Amino acid sequence: MKCSVAVHCLIFIYEAKGRARVTSTLLAQSTGCNPVIIRNILSALKKAGMISVARGPGGAELLKEPSEITLYMIYDAMEPEGLSSLIGIHSCEDRKCPVAKNIRFVLQDPYQKIEDSIRQTMEGITLESMIEEFHKRVDPADLQ
Repeated sequence: MKCSVAVHCLIFIYEAKGRARVTSTLLAQSTGCNPVIIRNILSALKKAGMISVARGPGGAELLKEPSEITLYMIYDAMEPEGLSSLIGIHSCEDRKCPVAKNIRFVLQDPYQKIEDSIRQTMEGITLESMIEEFHKRVDPADLQ
């Protein structure tokens, strides 16, 4: 869920540029999340080099163009080990059963292919494309 909230925040930051100072309180109101959660998300996005956050009165801004920020970058900032733990393999190698002894080896390659496929798909989706999708769906009057 953190990834979707992070995308929400990034689109909000993009849309608010030049119109409003984007604070964790404002983002909490928009997302419905606790401001502490928003601050943690903003901290992770800042650490990943996607945004800057002014000290004191606050105010988040994008540091990269939306075309340079991929969904994978956002996801990875929120869940650094997320893809590698997406599909787990149960621990049972110490059992006498030949299936148990070898299931990890049997599943490693297919699971890696799945992880690589997901990463590749997410790397092909940019913040820019998500902003474009947002613009297709929003009433321009709502952005005033």
